[in-house]
Formats: sequence, C-alpha cells, structure tokens
Amino acid sequence: MKLENIRAVLFDLDGTLVDTAPDLGHALNLQRANHGLPPLADEVIRPQASHGARGLLGLGFDLHPDDPHFASMREEFLQLYADNICRHSRPFPGILELLDALEQRGLAWGVVTNKPARFTEPLMSILDLAERAACIVSGDTCPQPKPHPAPMLAAAELCHALPAQCLYLGDAERDIQAATAAAMPALVAAWGYLDAADQPHTWGAHAEIHRPLDTLDYLAP
Repeated sequence: MKLENIRAVLFDLDGTLVDTAPDLGHALNLQRANHGLPPLADEVIRPQASHGARGLLGLGFDLHPDDPHFASMREEFLQLYADNICRHSRPFPGILELLDALEQRGLAWGVVTNKPARFTEPLMSILDLAERAACIVSGDTCPQPKPHPAPMLAAAELCHALPAQCLYLGDAERDIQAATAAAMPALVAAWGYLDAADQPHTWGAHAEIHRPLDTLDYLAP
C-alpha cells in the first residue's frame, strides 16, 4: 500500500544506509588482539553491528554496561573505531540510486541514528553524503536516543515536514519503535544487520523490504 503525502525519507545509518560492519568489526578485532584474543569472523560480528559498542563489547568480551570495566573498554573500542572509521564502509548496493531517485522527485532525505556525532559526521562527509542530507540527527543530538521518538521528531522538523509526512527505514526493532512513537510510517530494511532471532514481522512496520529501491514502491507518485 502506497503512502500518501510523504515529503522526506529518513534512514538509520548502520545497517540501513551504510554497511559499516567491516570497520566496526575491524575495530573490535584490533581490540581483541590488544587483549590477547583471536579475531572473530565477519559473519559473527555482522548481526551485532547495529547494536553499537554495547552489542559489540558484549559479543567480543562478554562485557555489559554494569561491568566495572565496561566504560574503559568502551572508550578503547570507540577510539579504535574513530581511527578506522571509513576503511571499508560503503553505502549498501542500491542506496545511492535510491537517494538519486528521491532527489529527482524533490523529496528530502536524512539520517536518524544512535551513532554519536563524533562518528556520524565524519563518516557522512567522507562518503560525500553530508551535504546532500537534509538532516543528520545523531545519537547525542537529542537528550534521548531511539527508541525514544525525540530524534524522529527533530528530524521531521529539520526536513520541514510533519512526522506523518516522513518515512523511516531501519533494520532494528528500536528503529520501528521510535518511528511508531513519533507517528511516523516505517519500513524494515531487511538487507541490514538482522539477527537470526529477530522477528521483524512483529515490529509493527508498514512493510519489510529487501532492496533499497523497493522503497519507491511505497511512495505515491
């Protein structure tokens, strides 16, 4: 079913707009090497790539936020990632074509991510996407990150649109929860970092799509 009156399309960053898993995994394996541990395979790391430092440290070191070593390990990981932020990260296949198509239709597009601005902004700039985006709402732009609706509402305002006039694409349950809380239609990006245990059909999205260009099927001409 097509969505009427959409004026902007918003994207999660990791796992939806850009395939950042190779560089996140590289940073995690550098950290594991620093601590005398062998590297993890890409296919093991990839499903956790949307869950940020918390998910990756849980995978790589069985460390969780209540552990007294978590904060220092998190900072070590983030510094390693900052030093290697765009070695292999690239927009997913079909994303650049989708962005071109949106721009040709006169639709704004932007990013709403839980990734902190210290990583989001340089990554978007290196990929030549920052100046094209109508908004970049990072994980520390608003007091509350997703699944809180505040980042979604901020993005809509920056795009000069109502939340109901924005379409959000994300690959994690919190993405759909945030959009729903903001009364914004959402699509599950199934090309992203879905885990085998994920059940995206239960998240309440408008639909699940498997290619970026499938987004156009839900936009009224």
